[in-house]
Amino acid sequence: MVALFTLPGEYFVAATFASTGCMMAAALWLGALRPLRSPKYAAIALGIFSASILYLVFVAGAAAVDALHPFGISSASETSIYSLIASPSNPVSVQVLVLFFDAAGYESFFRGVLQKRLASRTGVAAAPAVAAIDACIHIVTLNPIWVVGTFVTDLVWGLTYHYGGGTTASFTSHFLWDLAIFIVRPVM
Repeated sequence: MVALFTLPGEYFVAATFASTGCMMAAALWLGALRPLRSPKYAAIALGIFSASILYLVFVAGAAAVDALHPFGISSASETSIYSLIASPSNPVSVQVLVLFFDAAGYESFFRGVLQKRLASRTGVAAAPAVAAIDACIHIVTLNPIWVVGTFVTDLVWGLTYHYGGGTTASFTSHFLWDLAIFIVRPVM
């Protein structure tokens, strides 16, 4: 995962597929990645609701950052992540595929493996614990907006996973939010 943020931008798509592929392979190897039988419509609805709320949180957060400029930061600090995914050199089909694999990899590993194992001991407290782990990985970006944004998104997806009864809800939320924030209507 660290390679996603440390390699030159032209390798971002390949690094994303490699990273998320490793996450899915680890989840499969650890028994956490199973074929989807029949999706529960309540879990999908929770995922849609969660993605919508999370998108609104990011709209409000971008406005607050632009109004307050904490530590001299503006929402334009997020531009680099948008340019990596929604680059003109990446056709929309590649962007959607990258975001699909991103959601599948992260949710299968962070929720299906890490959170599931922590939750057996800590219950719902596993959601912020896993969010903190992912946020710490993003420190390598040296971008406080990414670190805080990662914690917020992971916390929401962790709670969505917990209350939605599995990865169907968190994957739906993650993928739809990714599509909205990176392709449909970026917030920056």
